[in-house]
Amino acid sequence: MTFLAADPYGTGAPPAGRFLHHLNPLAKVAAVVPAWVALLFTRDVVTPLVLLLLGMLLLLVGARLRPGVLAALLVGVPVVVLVMAISFGFWTDPSRVADRTVLFSIGAFDYTAGALAVGFATALRLTALVVLALVGGLTTTGPDLARALVAQLRIPYRIGYTAVAAYRFVPRFGAELTLIRQAQRVRGVAPGRGPVAAFRRAFAAVVPLLASSIRHADRMALAMESRAFGAHPTRTERTPSRWRVRDTAFTLAGWAVTAAVFVLVAR
Repeated sequence: MTFLAADPYGTGAPPAGRFLHHLNPLAKVAAVVPAWVALLFTRDVVTPLVLLLLGMLLLLVGARLRPGVLAALLVGVPVVVLVMAISFGFWTDPSRVADRTVLFSIGAFDYTAGALAVGFATALRLTALVVLALVGGLTTTGPDLARALVAQLRIPYRIGYTAVAAYRFVPRFGAELTLIRQAQRVRGVAPGRGPVAAFRRAFAAVVPLLASSIRHADRMALAMESRAFGAHPTRTERTPSRWRVRDTAFTLAGWAVTAAVFVLVAR
């Protein structure tokens, strides 16, 4: 029996019953690529609406979502679609739409039903692209994606591990920025309130954070060099990325659903 070591930088074991967290990161990308490409060429309202609803359903069923993300998905998405649809309608030329029924007028400008339909089609298409991207984005960590790129797509591990190192810089820089701001607050750097004081405090933290980043990058480079990073064409992986049967099944299911949606809508 083979035991795999847990990733010390990971978020813990994937939640039970949420199948998206157990799939290979590349499978979650490959499953929605045909839908992404097809959405770029669609002009109707039904196709992006169906794909948007399917993407939201997939996230609700297969992903562990925080309350804030869940509220944004259920409440924020419809609001964003409505606002974007109305906004895109203002940018639509009324003379180039079929339905010229005037909904309301602002001075000499007539807002038509055809312009609103074009706005809804564009808003749904853009929102569907984002929601489908969240299928992998909300259920995949950066290190997992880098490992999958190295293992399955044969990306050079020098590039993959560089991406992992850059990903792990982010929380460190966040903690470093917090310490710098606390130290500056104790020393009374850029006191006061209002937007001017806030800008001065933010600018005062740039130079110390940049110096700390350079020092950390230098230490990281020395550590990687001392461990002979890049000396061999391949490297072993503590937490290897594997492509399983369920990944193939999920990818093929995504392609089949996308094809079925476009066939049924076309009919």
